[in-house]
Amino acid sequence: MTTATSPRRQTLADLLRRTRLRYPAKTAIRCGTVSWTYAELDDTCTRLARGLAGQGVAAGDRVAVLARNSHAFVALRFAVARLGAVLVPINFMLNAEEVRYILDHSGASLLAMDSLSAAVAREAAAGTAVRQQVWLPGEDASEPVPGLPTFDALLLDGPALPEPALDHDALAQIIYTSGTESRPKGAMLTHAAVIAEYVTCLVDAEIAHGDVVLHALPLYHCAQLDVFLGPCIYVGATNVITGKPTAENLLALMGREGITSFFAPPTVWIGLLRAPQFDTTDLTRLAKGYYGASIMPVEVLKEILRRLPGTRLWNLYGQTEIAPVATVLLPEDQLRKAGSAGRAALNVETRIVDDAMQDVAPGQVGEIVHRSPQLLSGYYRDPERTAAAFEGGWFHSGDLGMLDDEGYLTVVDRKKDMIKTGGENVASREVEEVLYGIEGVSEVAVIGLPDAKWIEAVTAVIVLKPGSMLDEAGVIAAACTRLAHFKVPKRVHFVDALPKNPSGKLLKRELRRLYDN
Repeated sequence: MTTATSPRRQTLADLLRRTRLRYPAKTAIRCGTVSWTYAELDDTCTRLARGLAGQGVAAGDRVAVLARNSHAFVALRFAVARLGAVLVPINFMLNAEEVRYILDHSGASLLAMDSLSAAVAREAAAGTAVRQQVWLPGEDASEPVPGLPTFDALLLDGPALPEPALDHDALAQIIYTSGTESRPKGAMLTHAAVIAEYVTCLVDAEIAHGDVVLHALPLYHCAQLDVFLGPCIYVGATNVITGKPTAENLLALMGREGITSFFAPPTVWIGLLRAPQFDTTDLTRLAKGYYGASIMPVEVLKEILRRLPGTRLWNLYGQTEIAPVATVLLPEDQLRKAGSAGRAALNVETRIVDDAMQDVAPGQVGEIVHRSPQLLSGYYRDPERTAAAFEGGWFHSGDLGMLDDEGYLTVVDRKKDMIKTGGENVASREVEEVLYGIEGVSEVAVIGLPDAKWIEAVTAVIVLKPGSMLDEAGVIAAACTRLAHFKVPKRVHFVDALPKNPSGKLLKRELRRLYDN
């Protein structure tokens, strides 16, 4: 099947096919014991698409996936695109009720799962529109889920698949946000939006054909899926896939596979720096390091640059709704603009505005808003929140920030994370930066907790470095030397670990729940 637009078509499936034509014999994917060239990856996706079509999947259908990173996840991503269906990746840390909501809301007709997620997946699918379930193998050997069609069984040979009536404005994926404020929202992203973001990443993040990239953060999240995997496939890089983002596993893979490029949020970078294997692992080939999800504490940034002198660093800031890169801090600006999120990326225009949508002066705090071809086309089945997000003709990020006189963005906080204490606003990130500079602090999160006197009390939750004897009085005394009195933590809690989601983001809502008593 063809359409009038097919000669100009540019979809995710087209990108893989074109890379296969350029580099058929080059290694595309390594995961566990599996290794595929680009020709093998493309053939696998075509055969899998044929198998999914045999399960009733057609253009426009939603295909959900609840699984850890694997070669099969990668193949599913592009097979779904080849059919013109819509991918719905789901956080594997959710419980059955949360997964059921996404399945119901998206109207997914097929659910792919791995063995580790099978119990939750099957419970969640009961009573939804899901009419077929399939099993995906993982990075490590595992037994298929009884009664489900397996990945290998779906790899069908046969005649060429008919091309779906599809163009670049067709929906490629619905990615559900974390739902910190209420039920999660389904961000609808077209092929055109995602590919525009790929181009941004190729240019601003210098993703290149010769890269050997370690993909360790969850592929259900658009950061790993669309900032790294997609652009790497587009340009023909070699991709090492793992679903185990522990410091021990990551360092072993970096040394063994000759990894040249790696992305992780600051929490994972901190874990690598603290791992005993760090200093004995050959990381001399690691030329490109990327971080995002939250701003890298300046003291940690300096430590990375000191201990990995051959690694150039990028900070990538954005959110799901912009596919997800909005601004980039380049390697040459890491120390000169430490703590900054950089400037608007290639295909993005960014402003800082007040409540009347007027630009604020440099150095003044306002809401971060964007215009970009990368943006979502709306929230699925949610016209009210779609209209609110695009009020005034710009996308409202919900983040507070300010621009300096060179146009570099500093993200001050999420609106919901601004602490209002004693009639003053305190940015949690400003306090965190100061606390990271205290000897003995490994990780820290600052939150506001209800307080009879202060309304909200600035509260620090700290993970100490091994052997540190730092106590609450020491933290407060050190903070007093660098912060105004109203910004100094009123309470300090020490913990063994901070709660994080699989993407490495700190879950401040969990800390608020734990200590709000």
